[in-house]
Amino acid sequence: MPYGRHRIRTAVVGTVLAVAALAGCTNAAPDPGSAAAPARKATPAPAPTPTSRWDVSPASVAAVGDSMTRAFDACALLADCPEASWATGTDPAVNSLALRLLGADRVAAHSWNLARSGARVEALPEQMARAAAERPGLVTVMIGANDACRPTPAGMTPVVEFRRSFEAALGRLRKDAPEAQVYVASVPDLHRLWDTGRANPLVRRVWEVGVCGSMLADPLDAGEAAERRRTAVRDRVVAYNEVLAEVCAADELCRYDGGAVFGFRFDTSLLSTWDWFHPSRAGQARLAELAYRRVTRK
Repeated sequence: MPYGRHRIRTAVVGTVLAVAALAGCTNAAPDPGSAAAPARKATPAPAPTPTSRWDVSPASVAAVGDSMTRAFDACALLADCPEASWATGTDPAVNSLALRLLGADRVAAHSWNLARSGARVEALPEQMARAAAERPGLVTVMIGANDACRPTPAGMTPVVEFRRSFEAALGRLRKDAPEAQVYVASVPDLHRLWDTGRANPLVRRVWEVGVCGSMLADPLDAGEAAERRRTAVRDRVVAYNEVLAEVCAADELCRYDGGAVFGFRFDTSLLSTWDWFHPSRAGQARLAELAYRRVTRK
């Protein structure tokens, strides 16, 4: 999910090497409740009433989205780690959604990770078409963080375009796999990410290379302009989640997570120590747990 993945590769490597010696002795986590309240209040939409057609034990799982689903930076620096993916991974320590639903003997042959690191919602229809070709029992969707994580808020994907792409993606799935179920995860709270890591010098040094500049640039700047910038990004994430909830609610075989990922109160222990942005293996495990609860709810 990192913004400017290729552009910042060399800078990130240099920064990580420079601070690696500190990582082993920096254990204190910042106070997660110290940020000023943003102007727009997040109000996750209630999950739709489960349909009698919903199968809590789908026979196969396809995953679409971005680097969150590819488990980028979960195992090694600047690399995907699909075996640790919350959605389709095979690592028993993560206990992915597919592993829980299908079992260790079936997960490799009956799950497909079609997400792409760096993807924005505009890439979702193509990914969904590839997923539909597998005729999966369940498709997982996690998308939107890259649409908000741009160099500045001006570059964020407009909400109307976000809606158009997400509707098109579901339409592509319904065309070729009309009976496939869909689990849609909410976009994570990037404002909480800023608040969680901003007091940590090690985290700030990594973020300085250009990670999610719209939210994470100048993390200690408490000026009015900086606060407006961060609030604008959080408001856009809230708007994206409203779109995901509304579009999903119109599809009988789609389940939105009810804002569970957005509302999850993570801390630095669940973030990759390579970039302090993506989930670590432990973070991936928590995403798998949230998804499993929603998918298997009767």
